[in-house]
Amino acid sequence: MDGPKTILIVDDEPHIVLGLKDALEFEGFRVVTAATGGAAITEYKTEKPDAVLLDLMLPDQNGYQVCQQLRQLDAQVPVIMLTAKSQEADKIRGLDSGADDYVTKPFSVGELTARLRALFRRTDARQDGQVIVIGDATINVATHTLSCRGQEEMLTFYEVELLRLLHERRGEPVSRDDILKKVWGIEKSGTSRTIDNFIVKLRKKIERRPNEPVYILTVYGHGYKLVR
Repeated sequence: MDGPKTILIVDDEPHIVLGLKDALEFEGFRVVTAATGGAAITEYKTEKPDAVLLDLMLPDQNGYQVCQQLRQLDAQVPVIMLTAKSQEADKIRGLDSGADDYVTKPFSVGELTARLRALFRRTDARQDGQVIVIGDATINVATHTLSCRGQEEMLTFYEVELLRLLHERRGEPVSRDDILKKVWGIEKSGTSRTIDNFIVKLRKKIERRPNEPVYILTVYGHGYKLVR
């Protein structure tokens, strides 16, 4: 029988770490912690956590740098960035550095727990060896790899899950609210802007002309649709 999922919390504020640790352990997760970027990398190599909660502001380096190092070690582990900053530019930079999601302090522990549970439900429900073909692109769900026009690159957890949901519902408009609920495990919130940012990134990787997409289409005022 599989044991509890392990969460690595990377934050140098003891009261936040203690509160999160207590709440997540109460929900049945196993929790390990690190107060610096260097310690985070060490803990990751030792513990191989199932997800990482990563603060942006750390004593030795910033969360963007730590996220990039984590991605060099593992392109698949879900990384949720925690920060007091709320500017859109910071969110985009976080996603560009490899983060899967972005939570602005103060946040609801209940909402964060819901996101983690949704994340692990989708991980556990994956079919081994599932392959998605979109135009010239072939996505291997198990390995998080995308091959397109002779190039291969890694995808993050939420990039794969967003593509998988759109593929499951291909030909149908999928609302932003539905994407938030099915992939991120939360109800309507400001995170809908995160979806738009992910779509932009995926179009650059799949579409021949990202500004004139033919596969991942916008359904204005609603959400997105994948067509074959």
